[in-house]
Amino acid sequence: MAHRGVAIFMITTTPVIARHSILNPDGTLVKGAKPKVGDQLLLDMLRWMLMSRIYDERAIALQRQGLYGVFSPTLGQEASVVGSAMALDPARDWIVPQYRELMAVVRHGYPLERLAAIGMGRITEATRIPDGVNVLPTQVALAAQLPHATGLAWGLKLQKKDSVVATYIGDGGSSEGDFHEALNLAGVLRAPVVFFLQNNQWAISTPRRSQTATPSFALRAAGYGFPGVEVDGNDVLAVYQVATEAVQRARAGDGPTLIESITYRMSFHNTTDNPSLYEDPTERDEARQRDPIDRVIKHLTLRGLWSEERDGETRASVRAEIDAALESAATFPSPEPSHLFEHVYAELPKRVRRQRAELLGQGTES
Repeated sequence: MAHRGVAIFMITTTPVIARHSILNPDGTLVKGAKPKVGDQLLLDMLRWMLMSRIYDERAIALQRQGLYGVFSPTLGQEASVVGSAMALDPARDWIVPQYRELMAVVRHGYPLERLAAIGMGRITEATRIPDGVNVLPTQVALAAQLPHATGLAWGLKLQKKDSVVATYIGDGGSSEGDFHEALNLAGVLRAPVVFFLQNNQWAISTPRRSQTATPSFALRAAGYGFPGVEVDGNDVLAVYQVATEAVQRARAGDGPTLIESITYRMSFHNTTDNPSLYEDPTERDEARQRDPIDRVIKHLTLRGLWSEERDGETRASVRAEIDAALESAATFPSPEPSHLFEHVYAELPKRVRRQRAELLGQGTES
């Protein structure tokens, strides 16, 4: 229609984007699906998923005892984290995490005992990211890491390296300005970065439906000039496949991809949260029927690659590895007040030197 000579175009249809899926909740393959994952890789994926879930249990138990800081579990999102991380090459690719991708960074080379020590508040030189481990620190300020990821990817491109950056964000974080700025710049630069959006249906206590009118977060990618993909985030085979394709695309010089992984947060936002105050319990019950770990176990069992004995052995092995890491983390040194001023500046400014001297009771430092 027109008004005073100005044409006004109205969208009368809702855009639709296909959701990629390979593995049904009962462990069978989606009709016509052809997974590109070997048996050993799938077994490795399941072990990492179990590692994530069991670590969640141990960290939450320690937090309730006052021995661990605020913790955000990955319960229900293990396929999203593990499937995407397994598409990366730790020797050349980078991970820029948010705070719910712990096993992704551990798989990428960050020692589990250092991660645990940070959770215990033992943040010192001993917990720094080792040289050669291509991860950035976890980020609690929502979406603040995304411009860093785009900048890192741009830098790698300028250096003519064939590296790819994968960065993570939640559905709530996608409402932040940093999200749009980072994606816009990445599209302009054709930066080799994969934006992995975990849509777990909640931004703390705000439901997905209150965050955006778009039927799919993945549709936003078109506005920045690159592809958006929607995937069943509880299907580790599908997540791995779309993430692999996005990494290959970026490595070939074809620019970014936005992946929206549809999953469900089957726990609280973090250990300060009480979802019973706002969540419909039937939604949680329905989500349990789509449990990403159970799905893989059912699939492997149907194929004769999993049994109760193997399940018990694997879980025991994972628990032993986690317990060893936690025991080691408990021996890490505690931070000192002077550590506040380390690894911030190459040379401390005069103002900061005065603050350090005052804090440490050393008089006035010029």
